[in-house]
Amino acid sequence: MLKIKDNVDLKELEKFGFIKDKNIYHYKNIFDVTVLMVFDNRKISNPTDDNGNVILYDLIHAGLVEKVEDK
Repeated sequence: MLKIKDNVDLKELEKFGFIKDKNIYHYKNIFDVTVLMVFDNRKISNPTDDNGNVILYDLIHAGLVEKVEDK
């Protein structure tokens, strides 16, 4: 399972185009459909299309993501 690192301020996600709605950050594609979410526990949803895969890759490349074991 992937999650945002604990030492990362979640506001950093806004630089990548995420929008905060309550305690969940959403990334939407050009059709205004949510393709990636980061929950309040910092866990990342599975991407639902290629745009979600691209933004997830960008987050990993920026060093914001870590892999954790599913409990």
